[in-house]
Amino acid sequence: MTSPEEPEEPRDDGDAREDGDARDDGDDRDDRRSVLPLVLAVGVALVVVVGALAVSSFAGRANLDADLSEVVVVEKPTSRHTESEVTYDQTPPAGGDHDPTWLECGVYDRPVREENAVHSLEHGTVWVTYRPGLDEAGVATLAAAVPDEAIVSPYDGLSSAVVVTVWGAQLALTGPDDPRLALFLTEYGDGHTSPEPSASCAGGVARADSETVGA
Repeated sequence: MTSPEEPEEPRDDGDAREDGDARDDGDDRDDRRSVLPLVLAVGVALVVVVGALAVSSFAGRANLDADLSEVVVVEKPTSRHTESEVTYDQTPPAGGDHDPTWLECGVYDRPVREENAVHSLEHGTVWVTYRPGLDEAGVATLAAAVPDEAIVSPYDGLSSAVVVTVWGAQLALTGPDDPRLALFLTEYGDGHTSPEPSASCAGGVARADSETVGA
């Protein structure tokens, strides 16, 4: 005969609670592990957003502070034609007597002859000069900013990194990214200060500063 199986002793309620607590603790750890990446992602996103807002605010403040208060205005420059070299009062010149032939529009990689460039200013051209040694990216920034009726060229002995000039007005800039360049072009880029604003720099000569008249 087989002995009857002894009845299983009922589990103590305390043991059941311990098992349940253990499972709950495991579930809590799983939940925390699943939430942690989300919290980290949100934190990183907040840092990025705050940083972007700070940069945008700084840039916006720089643009708000930009103005044209430092524009130098030259009252009624002379405009006689001459084939002789001219000594100008401004550097670069913002008007005055000039060569009978104007300078062709474009971006130059060496200094241009002032007397021809000034004739282009008389036609309403914008002339942007920069210190020699400006990198290609800086020159490209200037070239992209100016209108079609413009000349971009290096200028030896420039007192500022960049100078933008039209007939009768000039502004020294800190560099190609100076926000005042756009303000100046908005105000003066249409050539309204020049004696011949409807003329053009197209069709002129491409003459470097080192080249003689008639070259």
